[in-house]
Amino acid sequence: QIDDLAEVDYSLNSLPAVFQPFIDLDLKGVVSPAGNYADSPYVAASFTIPEQSDSMLHLAFSEYFFQTSSFAYYTAGAFNMTIGEEVSRTQGNGLRTCSYFNINTEIFGSIIPEVAKYSVTPYPVMLKLMATEIPIISLEQDSFTVEIQGSMEVLAVLPDSTTQSLFTMNIAANTSISLNVFDQKLMGSLCLNRIQLSLAHSNVGSFEVLLLENILSYILQTEVIPSANGK
Repeated sequence: QIDDLAEVDYSLNSLPAVFQPFIDLDLKGVVSPAGNYADSPYVAASFTIPEQSDSMLHLAFSEYFFQTSSFAYYTAGAFNMTIGEEVSRTQGNGLRTCSYFNINTEIFGSIIPEVAKYSVTPYPVMLKLMATEIPIISLEQDSFTVEIQGSMEVLAVLPDSTTQSLFTMNIAANTSISLNVFDQKLMGSLCLNRIQLSLAHSNVGSFEVLLLENILSYILQTEVIPSANGK
């Protein structure tokens, strides 16, 4: 088991191939939702590791491994999250929160005038993000790309703690992720290549999404994600 959401089958596909200078181990590498094994919609393609002699161990992960990981976490709902005054993500039976999000309708109204007209009194804003399709992962020469299709619903949190939906947007994003080892840590550099927004539904009237799209692109342009030691 990897975590509360996913598990990996790393059993051998075949007997180890033993040669004089090395041993080949062909592992399955299929990720599935934890406790709910489901057939992957992807087909594994065979691949070979280039011959190198400068290390004792060479470990390669196929595109299929990342594709099944995306499928497992999508099926488990890992890409769905609610962002309010606290950022929360459900993980199994637990809840992880980070309190740094603090945006209200007044701030949104400075970007989208229709929101300012709808809500004269500033109310806290809640975002509901959802992946609407399985994220597509493709391996490149020095990195891999992730294609994400999703939706974002923006809601106002009223004084009685109920919410009122303001609008919903469709999101299409393309990101590149490159991995490097620095100071014995695996570091991932995430770069947003493209983000496209389209208005799916609005309770505040129709508006132009280009400005919001540009602001999100600027905010999310570059992010560096460190991992734990040895991971």
